[in-house]
Amino acid sequence: MRKFLYLLLLLPGLSAAASVDTLKTMLNQTTTAKARFAQIVLDKSGKTLQQSSGTMEFSRPGRFRWEYLKPYEQSIVGDGTRLWIYDKDLNQVTVRKLDRALGASPAALLAGSNEIEKSYVLKSAGESGGLDWLEAVPRAQDTAFDRIRMGFGKTGLEAMELKDQFGQTTVIKFADLERNVKPSADAFKFTPPKGAAVISE
Repeated sequence: MRKFLYLLLLLPGLSAAASVDTLKTMLNQTTTAKARFAQIVLDKSGKTLQQSSGTMEFSRPGRFRWEYLKPYEQSIVGDGTRLWIYDKDLNQVTVRKLDRALGASPAALLAGSNEIEKSYVLKSAGESGGLDWLEAVPRAQDTAFDRIRMGFGKTGLEAMELKDQFGQTTVIKFADLERNVKPSADAFKFTPPKGAAVISE
C-alpha cells in the first residue's frame, strides 16, 4: 500500500542556502536525528491518493526506524545489515539485505556513504514556497524515483518531494527535528512479533 518504503531517513540542520557543498558538509556533520513527519501522495493531476503520518529516527550510516502511525501502522527498521518491514494489519514481516534494499534510493542519498554524487546528479533548484530547494536526479535508470527535491528553511530540512516513474509525487513535511541526539540502545533493533509471517527476499 505504501509506495515509498525506502524513504527512511532525513537530513535536518541545513541552512537556508541549500547548495550542493552545504549538503555535503551536513552529511559529514549529521550522524543521528529524530522527527515527526506528515506524508501525502498525489497523482498526476495533484489529487490526494493517500495521507499518512508518524515518527522517524536514524543513525548514519544505515540504521533507522521509520514508524507509520496513521492511518495504518507499519514499521520500517534498518539495523545496519538488514531491512525489516512490518505491516501490523497483515501481521507480516519482510526482511532483505540492507545494501540491496537501499540502492540508489533516498535512504542511500541521505544515510549511505558521503560519496552521494556517484549515484546522483545534484543541483540547486531555486526558491519556492519560502524554501530553498536542492534537486537530486538518480544516475541509474532503474530506480523508483525520477527526481528527489529537498526544501530547506530556517529550521533545516522542512520538506521533501519525490516524483516516481508513474507521475505520482510524494510530499513529506517534517516537524520537531532534532539532530545528533543519542538514540536508545534498542532503537534500531527489530524482532518479528510472535505469530507474524516472515518473508525473506
